[in-house]
Order: sequence, then C-alpha cells, then structure tokens
Amino acid sequence: MAESETLAMARLSRELKAQGKDIINLSLGEPDFDTPDYIKQAAKEAIDQNFSHYTPVAGYDELLDAICLKLKRDNNLDFKRSNIMVSTGAKQCIANLVMACVDDEDEVIVPAPYWVSYREIIKMAGGTPVEVLAGIDKDFKVTADQVEKAITSKTKMFMFSSPCNPTGSVYSYAELESIVNVLAKYPDIIVVSDEIYELINFVGGHVSIGTFEAIKNRTVTINGLSKAFAMTGWRLGYLAAPEEIAKACIKMQGQFTSATCSIAQRAAIVALTNGPEKVASMVEAFKKRKELAHRLLCDIPNIIVNNPQGAFYFFPEVSKYMGKSFSSYHIKNSDDLSMYLIHEANVSTVPGSAFGAENYIRLSYATSEDLIAKAIERIKIALLNLK
Repeated sequence: MAESETLAMARLSRELKAQGKDIINLSLGEPDFDTPDYIKQAAKEAIDQNFSHYTPVAGYDELLDAICLKLKRDNNLDFKRSNIMVSTGAKQCIANLVMACVDDEDEVIVPAPYWVSYREIIKMAGGTPVEVLAGIDKDFKVTADQVEKAITSKTKMFMFSSPCNPTGSVYSYAELESIVNVLAKYPDIIVVSDEIYELINFVGGHVSIGTFEAIKNRTVTINGLSKAFAMTGWRLGYLAAPEEIAKACIKMQGQFTSATCSIAQRAAIVALTNGPEKVASMVEAFKKRKELAHRLLCDIPNIIVNNPQGAFYFFPEVSKYMGKSFSSYHIKNSDDLSMYLIHEANVSTVPGSAFGAENYIRLSYATSEDLIAKAIERIKIALLNLK
C-alpha cells in the first residue's frame, strides 16, 4: 500500500521547516481557522460533566439524532439512528464501508481526479479501482456515458466526491441526474457520495445524490466536521447508509477502533444542531482566497486554470513544463515538479499523479491571503526558470 501523498508532502514540509527552510505549505487540506468557540465550549462542558467513558460503537444516541436532523434539514435525506455510524473521520467511514462491502476482484468505479485514499483503500480490500478520467476541459466532471462504459459484471460500487478533492468541482443537479439515470439500470451497484466539503460551496445549494428516488436505497453518504467546522484534529466523521450496510460498518469498526472520542462526539452534537450559518464567515473567507488565488494563477504563463466551485483547492494543468530543466532538476512528471517546487521555491504542493491525473498539481488555498500571494509568486518564478 502506498503512503498517502498528501501526508508525505506535509511530512517533508515539516522536515524542511525544522531545518530552517521558509516553507509555505499548500499541500494539506486543512483550514487555518480555529474551531469556533461555541464548539470548544461544548467540549469543555463535556469534560466537566465526565463524558470520559466508552460510548456505543456507532456513537451517542444524541449525536446520531443530531446527524439525522442535519441530514434532513440541510440535505433532504431521511435517516434513523440505525442508519448512522460515527467514526474517527470521514476517512475511517470510507475504509469501514469498503472493507465491509468490497470483495476480491470486485470493481469500484472512481471518477478521476479522485481523493488519494480511495484507490489504496479499495486495493486494501482486494478490490480493483476503475478510474474514469475527466480533464480540466470537462471541469474535471465525468459524464454519464463515461460511467456506463466503465460498468461491468464485476462493478460493486461507484464512489465520488462533490465538491471534489482535489479539483473543487461541484456536480449540478442535472449532471447528477444523468449519472443517476445510468446507475438506476444496475440495482446491485452501491453509490458512495463523499460530501465532506458540502458547506464549502460557492454556487448555492448542495445537491446530495442520495435524494434521487431511483438510487436512494443503495446510496451511502459520507460527511464529517473537519473541513467546514475547522475540526481536523477532533477526528469525527459519519456515514449514513441502508441499515444492513450501516450494521456491517459498525461491526467492522467494533473490531478495529470501537467508538471515536467521547468529547469530540459531545462537541459534534452542538456543531450539527446549530447548523451551517454559524460557519458562514469561514466559507466567505475561502471564497475571497479563491478569487485571489485564481487571479494570481492566471498570470502564470503556460498553465491552464479553471475556476473551482467549491472546496479549497486549485488543480492547474502544468504539462507545458514537463521536459524542462533548471540547475540539476529535470522535470519528467508531476512528482518531479512538486519536488522541484518544494526545494527550489519553498512551496509544498501535491503531484497530480496522487489523484489519478498526471500533468497536474494540487494547491490548497486554506491559508492566509498573504501566504497565498507569496506562494504563488514563488511558484511563478520557479516555473519561469524552467527552460
């Protein structure tokens, strides 16, 4: 199993910083905001009230109720406690799900670019990731026709994210509807919707694929608190699924980690019950940063940049810099380019190969406007030095 490339670049950034290098880290998808005070207060109260014991594997009943409330209120999805599992982040939800449902030689269709861990989790379960690529010319969104062509007798699952990591692309209602019309013909395919960036959306209301009647009884919705609520270190994600799938995931979790942190769960109850308006200011800040980063990236010659509709990433196409050199660096692929940028420009990025899309790099703008401007200027100078 390969190491997570995003975590590898973050580790290298820390190592270079420890050596005294002035590294700007655009590799990790982590908001630079602190967790809101009302959530922290709930955690402090939970400690004082001695919520320090084991909880049910799936999570506190009050949290399961809060998740059901949130899914109905924000997503028009109807679930009961028995459909929900809480885990140590959306990543563990995905791992539990794939380990519970995917067998040897099962195929999982994954639109590319995709989040780095999808591929390795599928392989760990013995499955085969089937990558369906959409480039920047398609705004990184696969078509229904592409999905249908990828389906075989071995297809067990269709897994995607919207808003997407690494591209920031957001599927519209019409685009999802066309994909649903294909999936409706294949009733044995489990649909997995990773909605962790749901609230970081610059185009209006989020559409959950689980609201489509034709597939709602076999759709698994994944979400969590890390991104929108700035709670990455709290490690809390959740899954909403048909009851038999939820039970299988809970069984899997019970043998690996049991429940997630009791204090994080009590804080999550308050976060989800209060609703998304409490974190709207962070979303507005991300939007301003996106506009700044887009303007500056468009000033760099020989790269292609789209304008993402959500999340906090850019995924520029950089193929015109392949085959070029500077000093001892010769750029053959996106891995080479990312290593060149961290050592020569002191900016940490992630190569597109990590996301199933060579000739791209991922930049996170989940940092201050000053650091975004400084980082992109460094990238521009380093790229222009390549001849």
